[in-house]
Amino acid sequence: MKLSLLSLFLFPFHQTIAQAHAHQAVSIIVDTDIGPDYDDVGALAVLHALSDKGLAKPLAVMASNKNEFVAPSIDVLNTYFGRAELPIAAPKGNAVDIGAWQKWPQMLVAKYPHNIKTTDEVPDAVKLYRKILSQQPDRSVIIASIGFLTNLSNLLDSKADEYSRLSGRELVKKKVKKLVSMAGWFPEGREYNLYTDSLASDNVFNNWPTTVIFSGFEIGKEIKTGLGLIHDQDLKSPVKDVFAWCIPKAKEDSAGRMSWDETAVFVAIRGANPYFGLKRGHIIIKGGQNSWKNDPNGSQYYLTAAMPYNEIAAILESYMKHQGANKK
Repeated sequence: MKLSLLSLFLFPFHQTIAQAHAHQAVSIIVDTDIGPDYDDVGALAVLHALSDKGLAKPLAVMASNKNEFVAPSIDVLNTYFGRAELPIAAPKGNAVDIGAWQKWPQMLVAKYPHNIKTTDEVPDAVKLYRKILSQQPDRSVIIASIGFLTNLSNLLDSKADEYSRLSGRELVKKKVKKLVSMAGWFPEGREYNLYTDSLASDNVFNNWPTTVIFSGFEIGKEIKTGLGLIHDQDLKSPVKDVFAWCIPKAKEDSAGRMSWDETAVFVAIRGANPYFGLKRGHIIIKGGQNSWKNDPNGSQYYLTAAMPYNEIAAILESYMKHQGANKK
């Protein structure tokens, strides 16, 4: 019997934990603006599902959004998936503060257990980045940025402190393997994460000293997820609750929510091949818009289509349905 590509790539999801632990777990920090959109919820489910399979080792979840419900929402998800101790931090000082128009974070924190009451309670993201990175082996950490570039810009500009004598850029170069960022629209366009804090985006993508992989707007918009969760009568989870709450509120989501952030986290952990192709070069940013220059020697890449989008969506949904240690 000939197996479909989807069957081949879904098979590892049903392997035993012992088999999964034979692979090297990816040390990862996720940096999210969770709130303006709800694909971040699906992305954190992907993170925890792959971590439970032994494929990822989450080090922290950073918030790039100062809104009061951001850290509590992250805390709900970490707690549900059995990682209440996973560090959370957020930017201090000037930063974006944007809530969700559907009010799903309010629903989430009212329904599910969590300890953090407001984003103001969590530590400074740059301090936590520097502390964690200083403790990791060289070139071992992957950062998945699925929001504004505020924290990463501040990290690059940071000075030596009690955790490391290195500057921020030196510390990133020494400890980070690659950055996977849901940002940009390729080969050119104007994308929300990139333009909302455009100064930070410009700083990061012109000065980041390691490999960068962009998961662009044009990729995620074709990968629709969420309906499989809603229609699964046996599934009970905060992830399902958020998608069930939000999808009916927007006509554009009738076929499922576009999966920008899930795609970026998935690629950060599993890699691009064979799910996506890669175009090599470097991004050009001007006035919050981006274009692209091909360069065979470039250290930046953007994802291109390889597998059918519906098959990618099915893979992502299989992880988004993952139920945590504290399932309700």
